[in-house]
Amino acid sequence: MDVDACFSDDYKGARALFRERAAAAGGKLSLYENPNSGPYGEALATDCAWFGPEDAAKVMVLVSATHGVEGFCGSGAQMDWMATGRAGLDQPDTAVLLVHAINPYGFAWLRRTTEEGVDLNRNCIPFENGLPANEGYSELADAFLPRTRDEATLKAAKEALEAYRTKHGAKAFSVARSSGQYTHPEGYFYGGTGPTWALQTINKICDDFRLSERKSVAVIDYHTGLGSFGYGEPIVGHSPGTSGQARCRAWYGTSLGEPMLGKSSSVIIAGLTQYAWARKIGDEKLTFIALEYGTFDPETGAEALRDEHWLHAYGKVDWSSEETLKIKSALKLFYHPGTQDWKELVLMRSRQVIAQTLGGLASL
Repeated sequence: MDVDACFSDDYKGARALFRERAAAAGGKLSLYENPNSGPYGEALATDCAWFGPEDAAKVMVLVSATHGVEGFCGSGAQMDWMATGRAGLDQPDTAVLLVHAINPYGFAWLRRTTEEGVDLNRNCIPFENGLPANEGYSELADAFLPRTRDEATLKAAKEALEAYRTKHGAKAFSVARSSGQYTHPEGYFYGGTGPTWALQTINKICDDFRLSERKSVAVIDYHTGLGSFGYGEPIVGHSPGTSGQARCRAWYGTSLGEPMLGKSSSVIIAGLTQYAWARKIGDEKLTFIALEYGTFDPETGAEALRDEHWLHAYGKVDWSSEETLKIKSALKLFYHPGTQDWKELVLMRSRQVIAQTLGGLASL
């Protein structure tokens, strides 16, 4: 397993490698240009590669960088799929679509958010129905993201967070922090007030590849940051009792995480990208999982995320400064540990879950 041949050090390198590998492997390349540029002026785009018959009834989709900086993992898994025989293309009437860097801005700038400052995985709500409330986040907003990072302020913020956790419980605290909020644009897990560029690009991809016309579409959306180091938990967002939930249970077995049943490293989340794919493809045709890989302890992640949001909200982003590089490096390290063993675990688990997905598609 040549892991170094799959993982890149930055978005620019990952993008170049993806396009090179996809072309060499016979993929049909297309791109969706993002109007922004990276921190060093590099062009940004979501790149897609289609493998297999254009009229295939069954399609497996592998998506990277929904949460920008988490894209190193998904990009590496996509490279690995291309390098190890392109599993699934020997199955009748089956194609594979690789969506590289659906959030290219976040990937390049080492942010979880899009260029709008929005968490794409909280952005896919029906905005015409109004914005969800998150009173817990509003109560804790200043403690989650203090305006200054001096020792006394951070100590007071930590005490306020612990007091809320003690009073309301760990689950309520996690929901307040992570489920999605729509009132504090500078804060964590902000879902926005309208569709982001990335969400609109998901819609265009579904249309351009005629996914609604297929018999069945299975999506693996790669994520990092929750769970045990190197383990990939397949997490279902399909509601209990639906055909999507039934397929996920049949395909992924007892390893399946189900937040709606309280059985996952993740809480229930508003605005999942799954809902955007489902609106375009149809719930009965779509089988969707987030493949969530664990990294380090949650406290380390919380501090890295706090500092990075502080930098953009109240500090100064300067890629030539020691402060910016230190903060960005800490965030990248949390979401992409980059050690040999972690990368090997990522690729091995990815191969397992891809095999389960292809087995599920073959059974339909």
